[in-house]
Amino acid sequence: MTVHSILKMGDPRLLRVARPVVAFDTPELHQLVQDMWETMRLVRGAGLAAPQIGIDLQVVIFGSDDVNPRYPDRPTLRPTVLINPVISPVGEENDLDWEGCLSVPGLRGKVPRWRRIRYFAHDLHGRRIDCEAEGFHARVVQHECDHLAGILYPMRMQDFTQFGYTEVLFPEQMPDSDD
Repeated sequence: MTVHSILKMGDPRLLRVARPVVAFDTPELHQLVQDMWETMRLVRGAGLAAPQIGIDLQVVIFGSDDVNPRYPDRPTLRPTVLINPVISPVGEENDLDWEGCLSVPGLRGKVPRWRRIRYFAHDLHGRRIDCEAEGFHARVVQHECDHLAGILYPMRMQDFTQFGYTEVLFPEQMPDSDD
């Protein structure tokens, strides 16, 4: 497995639109996903999209077997791989909540997201995934899938008075809450 560097906001590669995966269950795809898990776990992320490591493919991972120290008050999410995901809102309700991003280290902001979503995707083997999600699960999926469209969470923010350094906004999470 290989741990990859995570691209940071300002790198133009994060603004590109990712290409769909056309071949499933290949050694290269399995290797990419293993590398993504290793990279995400090392930095204690809740999710990671392939574009964040410079790979322009529609591949997203999220979840953990344990409580994430960056999000200690959030529910655990089953480790999941989504390939070529498509998201649709379920209802019109939005939530406004704090988000961080491995590509926007040290900062958090309040981002509006659909409260409930339905997503379709494929797994590593090409099997179809059809899932409804709400709350934190829905937020994480929307955040990671935004990366596939070249969108970082600050681009979705509506009020920049609710944007700042994690260490200032959430001092109780320090010293090990680096994003």
